Amino acid sequence: GLYSWETVTQLPATYAPKAKSHRPDCKFLTELTRLFQKCRLSGSVFITLKKYDGRTKPIPRKGSVEGFEPSDNKCLLRATDGKKKISTVVSSKEVNKFQMAYSNLLRANMDGLKKRDKKSKSKKSKAAQ
Repeated sequence: GLYSWETVTQLPATYAPKAKSHRPDCKFLTELTRLFQKCRLSGSVFITLKKYDGRTKPIPRKGSVEGFEPSDNKCLLRATDGKKKISTVVSSKEVNKFQMAYSNLLRANMDGLKKRDKKSKSKKSKAAQ
């Protein structure tokens, strides 16, 4: 037809994204940098990490047995600003290289944080009396 529709689906926590939707590590880091730059003045970037075994289908209920052997340990990283979502999978062989690049990226983009005002304990104790 004349119109093209994009479908966005919310998947339950037992689902992992399909392998084709993962970005290679360097592309993920550049997209993450763009997210940080976009949210520099206002907004937040949410990053989640979890263990990933390569499973793309939900875990079956008890009673049905599935022959699934997990591959080597992997880490699934997801980042979102509330609108755009990006994700990648880092294998155990690439962890050190990725972690160095990831920590440098975080260090470079964490400079815009505001310090929280610390309330002194003496004011709290006086208010309680």
